[in-house]
Amino acid sequence: MLAPARITGEVVIPESIVLDIEKKAKNIAEFGKEIEFSLDKKISQLVEIVLAGAVALGSSDIHLEPEKEKAKLRLRIDGVLQDVIFLDKKYYSALSSRIKLLSKLKLNVSDRPQDGRFSILFKSTSIEIRTSSLPAENGESFVLRILDPKSLIDADSLGLRKDLALVFSQQIKRPNGMILVTGPTGSGKTTTLYAVLKKLNSPDIKIITIEDPIEYHLDGISQTQVDPKKGYDFSSGLRSVMRQDPDVVLVGEIRDLETAKTAIQAALTGHLVLSTLHTNDAAGSIARLQSLGENPANIAPAINMAIGQRLVRKLCKKCAELKSPAEEDLKKIKAALRNLPKDVKPPEIKKLYYPKGCRYCGNTGYKGRIGIFEFFVMDSDMEKFILASPSISGLREKAVQKGMVLMKQDGFLKVLEGETTVEEVERAAGQ
Repeated sequence: MLAPARITGEVVIPESIVLDIEKKAKNIAEFGKEIEFSLDKKISQLVEIVLAGAVALGSSDIHLEPEKEKAKLRLRIDGVLQDVIFLDKKYYSALSSRIKLLSKLKLNVSDRPQDGRFSILFKSTSIEIRTSSLPAENGESFVLRILDPKSLIDADSLGLRKDLALVFSQQIKRPNGMILVTGPTGSGKTTTLYAVLKKLNSPDIKIITIEDPIEYHLDGISQTQVDPKKGYDFSSGLRSVMRQDPDVVLVGEIRDLETAKTAIQAALTGHLVLSTLHTNDAAGSIARLQSLGENPANIAPAINMAIGQRLVRKLCKKCAELKSPAEEDLKKIKAALRNLPKDVKPPEIKKLYYPKGCRYCGNTGYKGRIGIFEFFVMDSDMEKFILASPSISGLREKAVQKGMVLMKQDGFLKVLEGETTVEEVERAAGQ
């Protein structure tokens, strides 16, 4: 049974279950068999096994999806959803009820979305679980987001090339201005921002965040969460934050003109502002701010740097095979790296690593993820260029002329270093 909840509201995963899972379920296939063997146990124990296995395998999300006759349990690992097991509807019904109870969702409501949360204690680590339910054709669909603090990384672990790491270090130490991290949902923007906060966090500066929601709790930093129902959104929250005399401000996302204006004014008046934008690349951040209604005359002097990024899966170090490169891969790499800046020298193409698959990586050939990046750095020449309201393609071309390495190029450089594959780079950054 589930251990009694502590005062913190945590559900303790028994050590016996953790040890058993870590021993028997090294990959998705083995985890599915472990669940199958556990179906006759109490539903509370089955939920513990599902949670323990998901955390042990490094999942970011658990998906429970009802279909016509059965329900599907899936895990998102390294950004890719993988099937774990198909369950009879009776197990789905019991699991969904237990999940709703833990998450403090209304058990008698199934015709509208609900959001809830609970936390688990896994090997002395407190992990928050965010639950979302959605009414679907065959029953409620559930997604459990796993916010494991161990997934937080330092700036040195982001996967930046040496030249980018130097620029990154210089830019985050500037006392004012704005650093934007761009990319679609799931591209690692929050990871990068938290890495910056960890790097900057010290007793002599005040850091305040306004997030939706707070994903990870950092000691020494004042973190606040928006609550639109009470009138506390990004724009109003940011105005309140600025009255708290911060040195560094993190705004979870710039979504509207009012937030953009307040953030830009903060950047222009002596604060370092960190935020995210949903754009396809770094150059698109300028156009996005303009589309919200902000004046280029304010945007150009406020922004220090815009980072475009994606996440690609890393080759499994235990089973990756070194082979002569496929002709098609060779053509793509050479074409992409033809116009690199002179100071970025790719290694010679002799052989490339390719995925094979083993028990350690669940026969996928990949284990873990790494970022691919492009840095759009502002200078006086670029500021003048922006005042003419150029197109996104025009900004991108100008940045490339000034030495910007595109995300796809960064990805192919990581292919040559044996970190990932051409297929992964194209999946994340496009063909």
